[in-house]
Amino acid sequence: MCGTRSSTTSVFIHRVSTPESVISFARQKRASIRINVPPARPPRLMLTPAPFWHRAAEWMLHAMAISAVVAIVLILIFIAKEAAPLFYSHEVRGEVTLGKMLAPQLWPGYDEAASIWQPVSDVPKFGLWPLVLGTMKVSIVAMVVAVPLGVGAALYVSQYAGPRTREIVKPVVELLAGIPSVVLGFFALMVMATWFQNVLGLESRLNALVSGVALAFAVIPVIFTLSEEALRAVPRSYVEASTALGAARWQTIARVMLPAASPGIAAGVALGLGRAVGETMIVLMASGNAAIVSGSFADSTRTIAATIAAELAEVVFGGAHYTVLFALGTLLFLVTFGINTVGDWAIRRMKRKLGSAT
Repeated sequence: MCGTRSSTTSVFIHRVSTPESVISFARQKRASIRINVPPARPPRLMLTPAPFWHRAAEWMLHAMAISAVVAIVLILIFIAKEAAPLFYSHEVRGEVTLGKMLAPQLWPGYDEAASIWQPVSDVPKFGLWPLVLGTMKVSIVAMVVAVPLGVGAALYVSQYAGPRTREIVKPVVELLAGIPSVVLGFFALMVMATWFQNVLGLESRLNALVSGVALAFAVIPVIFTLSEEALRAVPRSYVEASTALGAARWQTIARVMLPAASPGIAAGVALGLGRAVGETMIVLMASGNAAIVSGSFADSTRTIAATIAAELAEVVFGGAHYTVLFALGTLLFLVTFGINTVGDWAIRRMKRKLGSAT
């Protein structure tokens, strides 16, 4: 009996003194004891208040940013207010209505209905379509000339030209934006009109073709600048991946660079179109100012902007002619604002696309 007890006791002691048992017992003991330690709070940072001049500069910059938006809204409100009598004034509506401006009318002495712009005749005629058609013709010619030249110059500067050539070509092209529009109009009136008439044999010396080509010189810098920035913003990895797959340089440009930079190029085209639609002095001096309905680009024409510039100083304040000119200004403002909004949207889309790609 005594031997059996001693052996049992020794076995029990051996089991308790086993390292694994001791470790397991210690873990259970620690698990049974819960110590609630409060989370450490980060130190509170006390920032020194900004000096007064810094806060004043911040407020001034904020006010300047808001003032641009306020100015645009106030301009729209002003021109819309001056054009509003077209819808409610009995005196103005006795001479012209929105329907008469849009729909062709059968005027005295004419065999068929026509849209005519003769606001100072015995029977005032406020047909809108000759001006809209003239604006479209001049803008189309300007964009047909400016888009290939602007995008082509941007491709050359961003992809082919060396650093020294780029430093010369880029400032020269952008310098066109600094030339006053009246200087371009005078050049078109005195030089381009004669040259086009002699070379192409045009019947009218001043026409939509001459004014559109002259207007292209004012549009090219806008398209060139935005297109060049869009092409240079394309990630280098796109070009390296295309080259690694064995694509030639022209294939990389046509199938990789241009599609990736297309939102930026589209933004440049949209902003250039807004400049072409709203330009005044060039078309006023080189278009011939004949408000006629003609599909030929060789005929004289007249745009909305040139009409406002030529006639607003000679109208009676508050009269029908005055109101219609402000209605044209409202239309022109909304069209150019819409085009510029599309261009801004395209720029933001390009930034998101390239940003997500990089």
